[in-house]
Amino acid sequence: MVIKAVKLYDKGYMTKPFAFGGEGMEGLDPAVRYRSSLQNFVIDTGSDVILVDTGMPAEVPEAVPDEKTQIYMGRKIRNYVDALAEAGYKPEQVTKILITHKHADHTGELRAFPNAEIYASREECGARELQLPNVVPVDFTDGAYANFEASQKITDGVYLILATGHTTGNSIVIAEDGGLFYMLHGDVTYTDEALYENKLSVVFEDLPAARKTLDAVRAFIASHPTVYLSTHTPLGYENLEARAVVDLDNPPETKAVETVETAEASGKYICSVCGYEYDPAENGGVAFEDLPEDWKCPRCKQGKDRFNRA
Repeated sequence: MVIKAVKLYDKGYMTKPFAFGGEGMEGLDPAVRYRSSLQNFVIDTGSDVILVDTGMPAEVPEAVPDEKTQIYMGRKIRNYVDALAEAGYKPEQVTKILITHKHADHTGELRAFPNAEIYASREECGARELQLPNVVPVDFTDGAYANFEASQKITDGVYLILATGHTTGNSIVIAEDGGLFYMLHGDVTYTDEALYENKLSVVFEDLPAARKTLDAVRAFIASHPTVYLSTHTPLGYENLEARAVVDLDNPPETKAVETVETAEASGKYICSVCGYEYDPAENGGVAFEDLPEDWKCPRCKQGKDRFNRA
């Protein structure tokens, strides 16, 4: 088995209140920042080429961070299909795609793989992003996997695990290889520091379920040698490259955020959760700043504070 990162964005950041504040903001300094990025992963079993999520839609413009930005994924390195080619694969080689959840930064380029079977929790399959003929709804009928209550075996050594909370159908992927358990997750945490500190982010659809999932993830890690592969921090691919096994009692040193590159804003705004693009030209010329403070993203229902300039 070979697992590779599909690297899409880098040199971003997230604030501590965003990454740690799901169950309370007390004592969380917004000036504290952690590195952010965007990458997904590919699992090559020898008989299957399996993608875990498919990045942001190619047409989504890059965000332009400002002092209010809570998460900035960074500058775009390349589009998903080009990044997959950089990892050594063509779209026609892909046989299966496992979706952790419905958000656009995880489902953005599903359209590029019409011949692959796309596996997603049945709960997620109602999302607009998953209205495709090659989607296979998953009901997690293979019973428990270790301490997780529901799973679906995809192929030998690769399992889709129900792990709700971030969304109501959220899943994680566990790949077994060489005595290690590679946990490929969407947004159970946004940065590994939150895993070690046992903190939830501010993005969830079901807070009690998100807490239950993080508890289950930490319990699994405590009893299995686990390489934790995150989507929104460079630690995702750094852990993979180092085959770094999580030790919850000994968190690694946090690396400093790199200098953030800025550009001129276009007037558009992008939802940092689902990728929805607000364009004043398509909304009667109303500037984003002039929308009511209680306005919500029409796709994921997050507030204005989850939007970044583009």
